[in-house]
Amino acid sequence: MVWLAGAVPYADAHQIFERIGQANIPITSLWQRAQAEGAKFQAHQQQHQTQVGVERVVLPPAGQDHPQRKGVSLDGGMMHTRSGGDGWKEFKAGTAYDLALETTTDPETGDPVEVARGENIGYCAVLGSVMDFAPTLWALAVDHQIPQAAEVAVIADGADWIWNLTDDYFPESAQIVDWYHAAQHVAQAATALHPANEAAAQRWQHEQRQALYLGQIDKITTPLDKAGLTSVSQYFHTHERRMQYQEFREQGYPLGSGTVESGIKRFKQRVAGPGMRWSRGGAEPRSVLLIRAAVMTNNFDTLWAETRN
Repeated sequence: MVWLAGAVPYADAHQIFERIGQANIPITSLWQRAQAEGAKFQAHQQQHQTQVGVERVVLPPAGQDHPQRKGVSLDGGMMHTRSGGDGWKEFKAGTAYDLALETTTDPETGDPVEVARGENIGYCAVLGSVMDFAPTLWALAVDHQIPQAAEVAVIADGADWIWNLTDDYFPESAQIVDWYHAAQHVAQAATALHPANEAAAQRWQHEQRQALYLGQIDKITTPLDKAGLTSVSQYFHTHERRMQYQEFREQGYPLGSGTVESGIKRFKQRVAGPGMRWSRGGAEPRSVLLIRAAVMTNNFDTLWAETRN
């Protein structure tokens, strides 16, 4: 019952029980059971976060980190809250995963290349501040042995809170701004530089996408700075070290934050559907996001067993 409430909205779970299980379980009963079990999950999570706090994690001696490459991605999504007229609020989500190589086509050159993708993906999500989210993300990272990995990449968009959190918790990681977000900023820069000439903007965008891929960020920032468009160029100045895409690809790191972006979509399927509104300060969104994360991570049964005592 609780697993299904984390997989689909309560109304859908009610219909599934009725049609397949031939059981009439009221929506309110599903909601109450999910809230009760979600509270147990949350208490267990808080205890776990205390046990694996940054100060308690034991790192291996120098040179003895495990060789499995790891990845972390984080982003934010929106859900509708109803308390106090808050409206839409951001929940923060994170993923932790193993990195594996597969052969695909280079998006810029068309050549076959080996690129990294995420495997064994774990998810977390919190409706709250960065301070609320940080211990949840760290606990997920510990569960995936990321602090003990020799090589870790953090891939995300350009939000300041993401990179501040990365500097605090994963200071030795390779930091990579998602390629598609960066390419969108190139398109916006092209329009800003050539607002009245669409053809010139498209040519400049095409040229600078290649420069972006090669990590030649000065070719993008120089004309923008000369044109007085420093508010546009600042994004590229800030993230220049995170935009060395050819180098990152050659090192076997992914260029996109697809794990968390697809994760956001899956969270939103459960919490941001038509007509869904959640209490901002109550336990309801925390319970649902936590149960949903367990369903997505495929560790619901483990979490259920650990909270039976």
